[in-house]
Amino acid sequence: QVQLVESGGSLVLPGGSLRLSCAASGRTFRSYAMGWFRQAPGKEREFVAAISVNRGGIAYADSVKGRFTISRDNAKNTVYLQMNGLKPEDTAVYYCAANQVVTEWELSRSPARYNYWGQGTQVTVSS
Repeated sequence: QVQLVESGGSLVLPGGSLRLSCAASGRTFRSYAMGWFRQAPGKEREFVAAISVNRGGIAYADSVKGRFTISRDNAKNTVYLQMNGLKPEDTAVYYCAANQVVTEWELSRSPARYNYWGQGTQVTVSS
């Protein structure tokens, strides 16, 4: 079992920055690739970013590429999402998720591949 707790969501002006954190419980963090997803009101949950266990594999949605950066600290069992240049369309509940993998290079963009999810943190971009 893995428990995930997100933090860092807030109200921010367009063009501003936020850093989301996701702390994972347990001693098996290195068994999981990690991802960030988001869900806006009335829309389906969508992929934002993912990172492999060894940090060698990273993927982003086209809509956030160049603005968001995913990272992880395996010693702290924590994954981060640095969000710069925020836009109103980035407004959503952001979820981190853990995907149990066989190799340290794997990652996935598909929510169906993720075994555990956090409760989410609200990000609102508005003037």
